[in-house]
Amino acid sequence: MEQKSINKLIENASQGQYELIDTDLISPNPFQPRQTFDTAKLNDLASSIKKSGIYQPLILRQPVPGIDRYEIIAGERRYRASIIAGLKKVPAIIRNFSDEDTMEAAVIENLQREDLSPLEEAEAYQSLIQNLHLTQAQISERLGKSRPYIANYLRLLGLPLQVKKELQSGELSMGQARTLLGLKQLSQIQRLAEKTIRDGLTVRQLEEIVNNLNVKEKTFSTEVNKQEKKSPFIVELEERIQDKMGAKANIITKSRQHGKIEIEYESMEDLDRILEVLNISLD
Repeated sequence: MEQKSINKLIENASQGQYELIDTDLISPNPFQPRQTFDTAKLNDLASSIKKSGIYQPLILRQPVPGIDRYEIIAGERRYRASIIAGLKKVPAIIRNFSDEDTMEAAVIENLQREDLSPLEEAEAYQSLIQNLHLTQAQISERLGKSRPYIANYLRLLGLPLQVKKELQSGELSMGQARTLLGLKQLSQIQRLAEKTIRDGLTVRQLEEIVNNLNVKEKTFSTEVNKQEKKSPFIVELEERIQDKMGAKANIITKSRQHGKIEIEYESMEDLDRILEVLNISLD
């Protein structure tokens, strides 16, 4: 897809004559990154719509031309609130958007609202990478966010499934989750996450625990490497790879010019994250 400003694209789409569309002919955006909608806020918006109507039309598209079925490009909160308010028709502008444009509009509209959960935001970036084949650098340019910022969110996808659920529910904060990802031994994340929630650990307290565990892990790894007669050069390489990948690495030397590198992953999401760091696409 050619480079373009999705903001301009939506702005252009919102200009023009609107029409009233039956709400039962409208479906949510299939590329919607938001998993949960705040019920209280939707009810507040529904009350406002009952009183004053909808000031800004929804932007819709017809996935199949000529068939009266529509998908939301922008305005899903207004659509959901209109249903709560009992509206049978909503004002909308119909535009010819491709799947790529629709996906990008859904992701960016939600990102600009800045109330996605950290995990939803991470998954939004990942959807742009996987489905639109954008690099982190391209996402950074389009959204006006730094590449390290985006990379930090993408790392959240490497968390164990249960820890992701705890992050999504708010039991863990973004700061706590990022600190947990600093563990050299990724198998320790789940146990430490449970302790964090149980004991109400602050990010600072958690950082101290992670640092202590990493020191022990480094000491243990060094001892193992000594037993395996690994050279200081190989040990340092392993540590640098681990820092780069956020995953445990092991270099096995078979001869002076032959060997292999092993990188551990904890889940398929963690593997996807590692492949992204390596700039490897399976498409």
